[in-house]
Amino acid sequence: AAPSRVFAFRDARWAPDPVLEPSAAVRSPQPAPLVIDNGSFQTRAGWACPDPAVPAEPLLRFRSLAARSRGARGGAGAETQVGNDLGSPEPLRWLLRSPFDRNVPVQLELQELLLDHVFQRLGVSSQGCVDHPIVLTEAVCNPLYSRQMMSELLFECYQVPKVSYGVDSLYSFYHNRRQSWPCSGLVISSGYQCTHILPVLEGRLDAKNCKRINLGGCQAAVYLQRLLQLKYPGHFAAITLSRMEEILHEHSYIAEDYIEELQKWRCPEYYENNVHKMQLPFSNKLLGSTVASEEKQEKRQQQLRRLQELNARRREEKLQLDQERLDRLLYVQELLEDGQMDQFHKALVELNMDSAEELQSYINKLSLSVEQTKQKILQSEASIEVDVVDSKPETPDLDPLGSEQSLEDVESINEFEPLFAEEQPEVEKPVAAVQPVFNLAEYHQLFLGTERIRAPEIVFQPSLIGEDQAGIAETMQYVLERYSKEQQSVLVQNVFLTGGNTMYPGLKARIQKELLEMRPFQSSFEVHLASSPVLDAWYGARDWAVEYMSREEGWITRKDYEEKGGEYLKEHCASNVYVPIRLPKQTPRTAEPSAPSRASGTGNPSEQA
Repeated sequence: AAPSRVFAFRDARWAPDPVLEPSAAVRSPQPAPLVIDNGSFQTRAGWACPDPAVPAEPLLRFRSLAARSRGARGGAGAETQVGNDLGSPEPLRWLLRSPFDRNVPVQLELQELLLDHVFQRLGVSSQGCVDHPIVLTEAVCNPLYSRQMMSELLFECYQVPKVSYGVDSLYSFYHNRRQSWPCSGLVISSGYQCTHILPVLEGRLDAKNCKRINLGGCQAAVYLQRLLQLKYPGHFAAITLSRMEEILHEHSYIAEDYIEELQKWRCPEYYENNVHKMQLPFSNKLLGSTVASEEKQEKRQQQLRRLQELNARRREEKLQLDQERLDRLLYVQELLEDGQMDQFHKALVELNMDSAEELQSYINKLSLSVEQTKQKILQSEASIEVDVVDSKPETPDLDPLGSEQSLEDVESINEFEPLFAEEQPEVEKPVAAVQPVFNLAEYHQLFLGTERIRAPEIVFQPSLIGEDQAGIAETMQYVLERYSKEQQSVLVQNVFLTGGNTMYPGLKARIQKELLEMRPFQSSFEVHLASSPVLDAWYGARDWAVEYMSREEGWITRKDYEEKGGEYLKEHCASNVYVPIRLPKQTPRTAEPSAPSRASGTGNPSEQA
């Protein structure tokens, strides 16, 4: 095995989508269909045109997310950003909204934002409407209400001429067909929110036996985030969902035998050879070694000068205030000496004093305080040069008389003590001693061991995250047992894997191992992986649109929408099965039958019903 390496997170920012200028071939001789793969993780859009001048690939690929900021006070209003215009999802994580609940679009106002983005960036230039046919993917067994709201949005808001709905995994199956169509097979589609097991017989979906597992790439990313945040609580904020998705896409794999693989990871040599170290961003300035000692000393001297100037101003202000109070008391004492007793007693009441002795006591204290303050001012001016490196600034002595001035001086000094405590030369010594042997980069590394296989394993063992569901293997066996042995052998000859969550290395081998355990002895089966599990749904929809562009099969026209309702669906080889709404017939209200007729059992049967 290769030695372990250190991988850095890319933290790539999304580039905004440009406004594209469509080719003239998409307008003539007739408007070309617009294919939109409306996925819960990513939206892909492009043209279905046989002309070689039009690229046969999706021109737009962006996350199915929107964020609406509140706007600044007194400034512009709320700003809405969609898809790649967000730049990076993490700073806006709490603002992000998706139109999907699991894999079903339910927030149609957000879906409208996504469609606006698609039509604007693809350069749809028709005035007041979108005059291109739309091919749109939808979920397996999509609820009629969701399709009704989507048809209403397309026909009423955008005035599209016709639309066709299809299942993304069936489009991928259609694109990767390896023999003459129609063909049969078992489609395993695992996406961002759900995993589906879809049996296809003679080219048509058997909707009654489809099964869904409510687990996908989103749940795997959340589970991996919880595992690493518990393992590295010091880097809790740095372990984001975007980075977890990057780890899943590039560093995770499916174990062919999960228990046996865990036993391998217990071996120290296997761990050292296979562990992936993810480097988190960090700053060397945390060591404090980049600032020279001369700069530190100059900084301490500047801080001391500011402190001395502040204390000097406060002493002068206190001295002025005490001098004014002393002059006032001396004036009252002169009234007593001059014999002006009425004015003297009136002044005592204003000063809140009772006798001449109390007045004399205050005069003595203030005189002593003024003299001490003057001496401190003279001492501070004389000792302005202080050695900052060897000694801390001295705290002034407490006034023996407990005056307010001395206490506030002490408090002002104590407020600045943390500044000097952090800059003491004794702190530099352990940093200098530890620095050669301590690697700060290693402290900011995430070691991925068994986490590489634990997160993607949840689709096989949902109990790992506490979900009471069956995994892929059990669900696949349950679906196969609903068919006869002949049909089972036909289905397992073409087990087809598609979806973004099937791109893990080792998934195909794991499915083959599970099939080998559940199938009869010496029976054959084949497992195929989509050529491009992420984009094949769009490619298959484009293939279908080009082939059926001039046919009526599979297209819902505006006339069909107005006559049969928004939930109406025209079936085709890659679509859902249309199940119309059957409302119970309301029986007409009739008069209440008499008691004898009910008791005898005779009478009108409709009344008895």
